[in-house]
Amino acid sequence: MRLNPVLCSTASALVALALVSACSGGSGTTATSSGKPVVGVDYPRSDTDFWNSYIKYTPEYAKQLGLTLKTTNSQNDIANLTANAQTLILQGVKGITMAPQSTFAIAPVLAQLKAAKIPVVTIDTRPDIGKVYMVVRADNRAYGEKACKYLGAKLGGKGKVVMLQGDLSSSNGRDRTQGFNACMKANYPDIKVFAEATNWDGEVAAQKLQTDLSAHPDIKGIYMQASFALSGTLHVLKQQGMFAGPKDKKHVFVVSNDGIPRELENISDGNIDATVSQPVDLYAKYGLYYLKAAIDGKTFKPGRTDHESTIVRVRDGLLEDQLSAPLVTADGGTYGGVPSLKSTDTSLWGNSLG
Repeated sequence: MRLNPVLCSTASALVALALVSACSGGSGTTATSSGKPVVGVDYPRSDTDFWNSYIKYTPEYAKQLGLTLKTTNSQNDIANLTANAQTLILQGVKGITMAPQSTFAIAPVLAQLKAAKIPVVTIDTRPDIGKVYMVVRADNRAYGEKACKYLGAKLGGKGKVVMLQGDLSSSNGRDRTQGFNACMKANYPDIKVFAEATNWDGEVAAQKLQTDLSAHPDIKGIYMQASFALSGTLHVLKQQGMFAGPKDKKHVFVVSNDGIPRELENISDGNIDATVSQPVDLYAKYGLYYLKAAIDGKTFKPGRTDHESTIVRVRDGLLEDQLSAPLVTADGGTYGGVPSLKSTDTSLWGNSLG
């Protein structure tokens, strides 16, 4: 497959920088005057509550782990991420944590960082090609399954729902879609699903939802694959005269993903019904934890961890620490066999974010 010319040129530049780094002693010898290892973190974007929370948590955990941070922001652009990797190499980092939003296009960057002996930990997303020291995320297929079980139970196994997908070039968008569809097919074959790709864009999601609701006013469920679609979804429901409380017959059941404070508030207020709390605080913590472990020369094997998660072998040479991501509802009930936490539960990061 032909690579994008931008990727090819930037990857070539990255090779040159890696050689310069190697000749000058590499990043492996770099530390601050205080002895703290210098690590790089690329923030994938800063236009959502979820990622802004990640940006808030990261320096807090870096301080706890005794790391010095160099940060960049790729703004959901692979060319930016490639250039940012070059910048971090020049700054002498000993490792990099990133969250590539295009999980195929990152392969050339990973290959060059590996050649430069700079360990990489990805959080939230898993690269489709290439190896990293560790992937830190939750089971994204389970996100889709939990949303399916909730809507299936609430709709009594019949009706129509809209799935506002993320970006299908992302492992997350594909996993959540596959989990939702497989669950619906196996458990609720009488529910019709309208799947809409949105590229994680709230305006696109709102436009497609409005089209679906206009054409099918009997739609009774919405699955948003992330909170990027929250404001637009509520606006469209109001515009269509379909915004009603959970006890009203006109109510449309809405399930989201992320667990941001606004979702939890809207669940408690009865505006939406459920979310899957994606552990952004733990992404920040364990992304840096594994980066420090890589610098220290530690290795890991599949199995249960000491922080209530499971490391799985995704493919040869690639491990993934799958963190817990609970279903959250107003009543903390069990739906389709899936237990949930109440939206007011203080253990949820969205309720503890200062």
